[in-house]
Amino acid sequence: LPIEEARTARDTVAMDVRGRGRGRGMGDRGGFGRGFGGRGGDRGGRGGRGDRGGRGGRGGRGGRGRGRGRRGRRGRKDDDKVWHPVTKLGRLVKAKKIISLEDIFLFSLPIKEPQIVDYFLKDSLKDEVMKVMPVQKQTTAGQRTRFKAFVAVGDCNGHVGLGVKCSAEVATAIRGAIERAKINIIPVRRGYWGGTFGKPHTIPTKVTGKCGSVTMRLIPAPRGTGVVAARVPKKVLEFAGVNDVYTSATGATRTLGNFVKATYMALSKTYSILTPDMWVSRPYKSSPYQEHTDFLKDNPAAKKKILDDE
Repeated sequence: LPIEEARTARDTVAMDVRGRGRGRGMGDRGGFGRGFGGRGGDRGGRGGRGDRGGRGGRGGRGGRGRGRGRRGRRGRKDDDKVWHPVTKLGRLVKAKKIISLEDIFLFSLPIKEPQIVDYFLKDSLKDEVMKVMPVQKQTTAGQRTRFKAFVAVGDCNGHVGLGVKCSAEVATAIRGAIERAKINIIPVRRGYWGGTFGKPHTIPTKVTGKCGSVTMRLIPAPRGTGVVAARVPKKVLEFAGVNDVYTSATGATRTLGNFVKATYMALSKTYSILTPDMWVSRPYKSSPYQEHTDFLKDNPAAKKKILDDE
């Protein structure tokens, strides 16, 4: 009997200790907010059969991290400002193998990175939001509304671009439209009306652009006339550096998107007309891609990526 009583007492103490441990484990550990919260409730009470202790209180949310994470974010933000070109044209521009936008337009090289335009025209480039309009799409759950932004950019010296972007937020749409406008930048040819003294002030010939039902016609004007146009195309023409011009528009000009696109299309045709002053023989020049083949062949960034993958 004394031996059996001793075993029973030992088992009871062991179960009591186990229950006390469980109570402490559940009670001490608080919830995980954003980090470890404070201590939870008190440990559970002693149970005869070693029952589980009381559940700990919910931990606090925890403070915002102030250690490595913040330093890491600051480093990424600084790294985002550095331009790492991903196209051949971008690499040539950053390496100063191409020194002007005219070299790009001469060979009709497609611009795929807005940083290329920033590299040449960052100080003089201006942008203007033409319009922000909501557009909707019918879905099974209802209507999904997004915002469409039209943005024009230019340096008021023969370069203009137009960008259109649709996004769920207005700020994102405008930001994307600015980048697209830089990618779509075109050269604008300017000329004279009458005497060829001073700087070019108008367009060289009559040009027409069309988008949808809107037809935009640009007519050269004498010096001092100004830009005779509506509010929307007037801003685009000023960005292009045209000081004097007459305009004639037909169609549904209330559709602002088509109105500004028609103006942009008309300006893009100024270099499509070959006039006698351009009948001069120019020496043939090879494309920048062909001229700098050795430079483009040696791509340390690609080699580094291959080595990292291996």
